[in-house]
Amino acid sequence: MEIIYRSVDSLDWITLVIFCSLLLLTLSKYLFKGMFSNFIILPFNNKYVTLYNKKGKLFNWFHLLLTVFQLVNFSLFIFLSKNTLSSEGFGSYPVVFFAALGILIGYLLVKMGIQMANGFVFDANELVTGLIFNKLSYFNYSSCIAFLANIILTYILKDSKPVVYISIFCIFFVNGIGLVNALRNHQKLISINIFYFILYLCALEIAPLVLIGSYLND
Repeated sequence: MEIIYRSVDSLDWITLVIFCSLLLLTLSKYLFKGMFSNFIILPFNNKYVTLYNKKGKLFNWFHLLLTVFQLVNFSLFIFLSKNTLSSEGFGSYPVVFFAALGILIGYLLVKMGIQMANGFVFDANELVTGLIFNKLSYFNYSSCIAFLANIILTYILKDSKPVVYISIFCIFFVNGIGLVNALRNHQKLISINIFYFILYLCALEIAPLVLIGSYLND
C-alpha cells in the first residue's frame, strides 16, 4: 500500500486581512452610527471634522478604530502595489506586510510625538491638535479607497497597474481636499504660526509622500 500525501493549502492571509478590515469598518458603523454617517460624507461635507474636532479629538474609539483600519489597509495596499508595479515583487510572503505595518505604526507615533512637541514649543497646541485630527480623518477616509483597491487587486483585477494608479490619484485627491479644508479652517492660527506650518508641510507631509512614491516606482 502506497502512502498518499495530501497537501493542505495554507490560510490565505490577504483574505484574513481584508476580512479583519471589513470587521473593523462594520464595528465602527455599528457602535458609532451618527459619527459614521457624518464620516462617510467627509470629502463632500466637513461636518465630521467641525463636530468632533472638539469632542475627544484624537483619542475617541471611533477615530482609533478607523486609524487601525487605515494602517492595515495602507500596509496591504503598499504590498500589493509594489508587487504590481515592480518586476521584483514580494510574492505572497506576509512578513513584508507586517514589516510595512510596523513601519507605518512607528512612523505615525513618532510623527505625532514630534508634532505635539513642536506645538508645545511654539505654543500652538490648538493648531497642532486640530491639524492632526483633520489630517488623520481624511487619511482614514482615503484608506477606504485603499480597502476597495485591495479587494480589486486581490480578487478581480490582479496586478492591474491602472487600478493602482487610479487609487493613488484618488487617495491624493481626498487628502488634498482635507489640506484645503484645514487651511481654510485654521487660516488665522496658521498666519500666526506660519514658520511652524512651513516646517510641518516640508518635513512631515511632503517628504514622506515623496519617499513612498520613489519606493513604489523603484
